[in-house]
Amino acid sequence: MRIAIVGAGGVGGYFGAKLARAGEAVVVLARGAHLDAIRRDGLRVRSAVDGEFTAKVEAVDSFVGQPPVDMALFCVKSFDTRGAAEALRPVLGPDTGVVSLQNGVDNEEIIDEVLGGGRALGGAAFVFSTIASPGVIAHTLLGRIVFGELDGRVSGRATRLRDALARASVPVELSTDVRRVLWEKYLLISAQAGTTAVARVPIGVIRDTAETWRMYRRIVEELAALARAAGVALADDVVDTIMKGATALAPTAFSSLHHDLMSGRRLELEALHGHAVRLGERLGVPMPTVFAVYAALKPHAAGSRG
Repeated sequence: MRIAIVGAGGVGGYFGAKLARAGEAVVVLARGAHLDAIRRDGLRVRSAVDGEFTAKVEAVDSFVGQPPVDMALFCVKSFDTRGAAEALRPVLGPDTGVVSLQNGVDNEEIIDEVLGGGRALGGAAFVFSTIASPGVIAHTLLGRIVFGELDGRVSGRATRLRDALARASVPVELSTDVRRVLWEKYLLISAQAGTTAVARVPIGVIRDTAETWRMYRRIVEELAALARAAGVALADDVVDTIMKGATALAPTAFSSLHHDLMSGRRLELEALHGHAVRLGERLGVPMPTVFAVYAALKPHAAGSRG
């Protein structure tokens, strides 16, 4: 397959490198020093799971003039979704699918709004990886992808991508209920991001502080109620399942939202807590704890430059 990686950060860089190492034709969209390093030295991965390896990929700062791709892994921050979707337009073929591996539950709607209905597939990447330095991806934990068509069908394009990921030794699942998968991840990420960013402490301290741990659970409870009001069929015990998963996280774990906050970078606040607040207002579902997190972080949403 010819596969575009839109956003060669921790997530896109890691999976793109694994696909390229397995022989797939991979073209990555990058910029600045990261782009220069990939062009010069390849995309290098330092993994606690896979060891160290370098993959040769085609690195570009624009898809203009590039041949069409079969699929795209869409890995940009949620606030860049619209612009990145426009940037992908030149390499779309008649059946090119765009698999969102982003935070949030409404990126697929934006992708289809920009590129036309039926382009987007939902996806969730369960992986801990970051850019260690230009051209270098540091991978510490996990590395699984769950994705699928939004209408639940098992399509040919999704099956081909699943098989390509499997050949690349990526644990992968093709889901017929990917909206449920997206919301389950949304519950965990929003709670983890919100509490670590507001409290400025890792999950170990949060678990040891009864009031803050209760805040974590309330975020999960409110979002579960919101999902059901939106027609998402979550399991009856989803809150307990999410909390069990949070209990298993390393005590030093923060969140990307916390790291962005402390670094003065723009926050994915609107795609996480902001979306929930607005959807709750439309559906009449109270979101008091989620709103408190949203309000507390809103002054920092644009980053220090804002």
